[in-house]
Amino acid sequence: MKRRPPEPTQRLAFREMTPDDLDDMAALLGDSEVMRYYPRPMSRDEALRWIEWNQRGYREHGHGLWLITLRSSGEFVGNCGLTLQNIEGVIRTEVGYLVRAELQGNGYATEAAIACRDYARDVLKLDRLIAIINPDNVPSQRVAEKIGLTLECEAVYQDRPARIYASTL
Repeated sequence: MKRRPPEPTQRLAFREMTPDDLDDMAALLGDSEVMRYYPRPMSRDEALRWIEWNQRGYREHGHGLWLITLRSSGEFVGNCGLTLQNIEGVIRTEVGYLVRAELQGNGYATEAAIACRDYARDVLKLDRLIAIINPDNVPSQRVAEKIGLTLECEAVYQDRPARIYASTL
């Protein structure tokens, strides 16, 4: 089972989340701007469950969402990685990304998502990758397109409409 995160990019470093990251993750997941395309911002307890969910992913599948930081300073940027998602009864590997509101627009989500796409292909040897995106989330759709995913279909995900972007790797 692969347990290492993606290699650093020009500006970003990846590592597994731990409970020590709760303050940063609670601030990210509790931010109404970051979470505007989710049902609602998350509580601190929900942020801890998010970390625990990713730690299970690392143990059980060798991947999850990794914490991303700036290589130059170690500053917390957000999270990006690969998770297993059930889309209308089919388990797929999704690339997901969340970046702090004040750092959005700098290309960090795209840079991190490219590293995770390449990790899925080169390390995990996956042949397909998806992104599940709220139909109103145009910035996230642009990130998906920049990493080579295209709109495949509309679906229902967690009782809400979603656009499924996908690519063969």
